[in-house]
Formats: sequence, structure tokens, C-alpha cells
Amino acid sequence: MTAMRSNAPTFRWADAGDYEMLGEVMFDAVRNGPSLYSDDQRQAWMPAPRHGAEWSARLAEQDIVVAEDGARIIGFMSLAPGGYIDFAYIRPEARGTGLFRDLANRIVERAKLRGFDRLWVHASLMAHPAFAALG
Repeated sequence: MTAMRSNAPTFRWADAGDYEMLGEVMFDAVRNGPSLYSDDQRQAWMPAPRHGAEWSARLAEQDIVVAEDGARIIGFMSLAPGGYIDFAYIRPEARGTGLFRDLANRIVERAKLRGFDRLWVHASLMAHPAFAALG
């Protein structure tokens, strides 16, 4: 069953002021809600929200589209150099709303502007079906 959106999200490109919140979104997406991974696996993968200089440096090299529901970021996807989709995370309450496709469409458009003719990803068990559905 597909969840219904109460309000359509807004989309924008992230800046350095968003990086800490993106770590929180990633943590929420991995640790909360239904998952194909065990609790131990999720704990090992994401023991705490990502933050700090190393996290910021990694994100600074990427184009990151964020989706907001009001003032709260509910999902994001990133395009790294070479056409690599590095991050794709959606908060549990926003899954099944079409948000993944909305984010991906914006990443594809940005990739075209960057001159990438191919995108690639190492998808988790949770993200693989969504990426496969996009082709």
C-alpha cells in the first residue's frame, strides 16, 4: 500500500548548513521503520548520526537534493563526481509516497547538466527495489 502525502514536499539543493540534518535523516532512515536488516546490522551500519569535518567534506563534493515537508527534511539523494549516486535516504514516514522517484528525477536532470551519460550506485537491500524500478 502506498502512503499518502498530506502536503506535497518542496525540493531544493542542499548547502553546508544542511549537512548535520542530513546525517540525522540518514540515521532515521537506517535505524527506524521496517527494514530487511536486523537491529544488530542497523546498529553496526549506523551507530550514530553522521556529522563532523569528514562528513561535511564528503558532502561538499556532491550535488544533494533535499525534500522538505514544511521546515523538516524528509529525504535526500546525492550525486557524486563521476555519476555515482552516493546517498539516497528517506525518513520512514515518507516511504511509499513517490518521494524516491521525485528525488531521483532531480538527480538525473542534474547529472545531464553535469554531462554524465551514465549513473551508478551500490544500493542497499532497502534501496535496490526502488533503483531497479527506475531502470
